[in-house]
Amino acid sequence: MIEFRIHGRGGQGNVAAAYLLAAAAFESGRMCQAFPSFGAERRGAPVTAFVRIDDRPIDLRAQVQTPDYLIVQDDKLLGGGITDGLKSGGAMIINSTQDAEELAGRLGCKVFCLPANQMAMEAIGRPIPNAALIASFLTLLPIFPLGDFKKALKGRFAGAVLENNLALVDMAAEYTPKALWQEVENA
Repeated sequence: MIEFRIHGRGGQGNVAAAYLLAAAAFESGRMCQAFPSFGAERRGAPVTAFVRIDDRPIDLRAQVQTPDYLIVQDDKLLGGGITDGLKSGGAMIINSTQDAEELAGRLGCKVFCLPANQMAMEAIGRPIPNAALIASFLTLLPIFPLGDFKKALKGRFAGAVLENNLALVDMAAEYTPKALWQEVENA
């Protein structure tokens, strides 16, 4: 089983990111779960979402306490124990322009930084980094084809919104080194 914890703020598409990642896993023939956890339901409030992916049915119904991977949609959330529970050898992708090596040293895990807000502004006209971060993650660690993520997007969006998000996915995938985290999965 692969477990994800997605951290961000209300309005950044955290819950949508979880559902899209799970839908992409489903498209690839895997079992999946996706669900959010949030307190104050307002734009800008911290939001956490969880995803589980497995080849077998998933019976576990609790929040993800020990994720394999973290997806962080707002680098201002990096303090306060965001890496708590991250499995040894785990990794995180961060929506940030900060230096990934410096953050990896500070956070104690493998880190990849993607300027996802900038990419989203260019592709969709709004700073919603979720599609870029998932595309980048699936490029870093191809646990299933990026095409399955595109199918998940097609199941949720249409028209210009879909086309702009597909352009964003391609932009993020092109920016990201291919299979850079393959050794993380094999560890």
